[in-house]
Amino acid sequence: MTTVAGDGAAVTRLGSGGPWEAVYGYARVVRAGNLAWTAGCTSTVDGRVAHPGDAAAQTAQALRIGLDALAEVGAEPGDVVRTRMYVTDRSHADEVGRAHNAVFGAVRPAATMVVVAGLIDPELLVEVELEAWLGDR
Repeated sequence: MTTVAGDGAAVTRLGSGGPWEAVYGYARVVRAGNLAWTAGCTSTVDGRVAHPGDAAAQTAQALRIGLDALAEVGAEPGDVVRTRMYVTDRSHADEVGRAHNAVFGAVRPAATMVVVAGLIDPELLVEVELEAWLGDR
C-alpha cells in the first residue's frame, strides 16, 4: 500500500503477511523518500519460529527477512546504515554478533545490541531492525 505524505513525497508501506502485522497494525517495511526502515524481524516463517534454540540461525533468518523487505522498496544490503539487535540472553551475543558480521561485515552499519526480557514468542531468541539510506534512488 502506498500513501502520500503532506509534502507530496510518497511513503510506501508494505506488509509481509506475518501473523502480527494486521493484528497489531504495522508494516514490515516503510520507505519515505530516500530512507527505509523495517519493523522488528524475527525468525518467524509461515507463522512458526524457525531454528528454535539456535540464536545464530535465527539471526541469519531474521536478517534475510529484513533484507528481503528492504529489497521490496529498492534497498540493497550495502544501503543499510543502522541495525538494532535485541537478544533474550547475553549468552547469545557472540552468536548473534557473528551472524550479523557474516551479512554486514563489509558494510559496517551503526549497530546496537541490547538484552531484553523476552520477545513475543518464548522460542524467539533475537529480533532485528534495519534502516537503509537509498541516496538519490
